[in-house]
Amino acid sequence: MSTVWVSLEGIDDDALRASVQVDAASLLGAAGCEDCELSIVLCSDEHIRPLNLSWRGKDAATDVLSFPQEDQVLLGDLVVSVDTAARQAAERDHSLGDELRVLLVHGLLHLLGYDHETSREDLEEMSLAEAKLMKRLRWTGEGLISAVS
Repeated sequence: MSTVWVSLEGIDDDALRASVQVDAASLLGAAGCEDCELSIVLCSDEHIRPLNLSWRGKDAATDVLSFPQEDQVLLGDLVVSVDTAARQAAERDHSLGDELRVLLVHGLLHLLGYDHETSREDLEEMSLAEAKLMKRLRWTGEGLISAVS
């Protein structure tokens, strides 16, 4: 059985935390990550912006950051800006919950070694993996790569 920890930074929404925890556990199962551990931080733009600058050199808020671990059990950490997710949900005309699911899929694939920024082939491979997981879980929407393209 997989374990998911969800913490809040700069936001106060225990119902959202619980919902994301359930979704992340379902996602791990669909991705074949049995007996894995995943940590998720749901945060504000104010919290994620300095992380994005420090780790990616981009002085702006972002939707999701992935911090993989070199461990087959401890997959790593996802940091998700609820502020950015809410804006993107409105732009894409779906719910915040649906957008958070899209970001969880995208972030988890990064933890599993996918990288859409290395080549066109890698971008296509990750896009297909996103679509496959979204379909397997019967979640609404398309993967993040398709939504941005």
